[in-house]
Amino acid sequence: MISDKMEKALNDQIKEEYFSSYLYLAMSAHLKAVNLDGFAHWMKIQSQEEMTHALKLFDYVNEQQGKIVLEGIGKPPSEWNAPLTIFEEAYKHEQKISGLINRLVDLAIAEKDHATAGFLQWFVKEQVEEEATAADIVHKLKMVGDSNQGLFMIDRFLGERK
Repeated sequence: MISDKMEKALNDQIKEEYFSSYLYLAMSAHLKAVNLDGFAHWMKIQSQEEMTHALKLFDYVNEQQGKIVLEGIGKPPSEWNAPLTIFEEAYKHEQKISGLINRLVDLAIAEKDHATAGFLQWFVKEQVEEEATAADIVHKLKMVGDSNQGLFMIDRFLGERK
């Protein structure tokens, strides 16, 4: 069983993960609209991954006999001025999510909830990967600058994501 405080915090994180999914889906839609199909594909897969994270938390709360309370999620932006801007925003968003996950771990430790602290370690490791991947794409986009050739090479590379 989890404490009421932990239950509330996990429900809040479920909302954040759903927003992440929604945000990346909006980014995918924008990228598709500007004919960057590889970028759009990458973001759509990322959206699905964030949905999986939300459901992983959802299932855990249920397994711990907690109550799920789904809150409304905010509307993400629908337009950006460049792929670099999108990935910089994605990177900042992942940093925010990492901070939220770290706070959940801190709360689990404070609550002496070893099961939840252990469960959350998967998310801690996942966030390291999420931040590194977004930072790498930002770096590549900065390297190609205004080169359309470079942009299309990155687009093709991102389109290969499984």
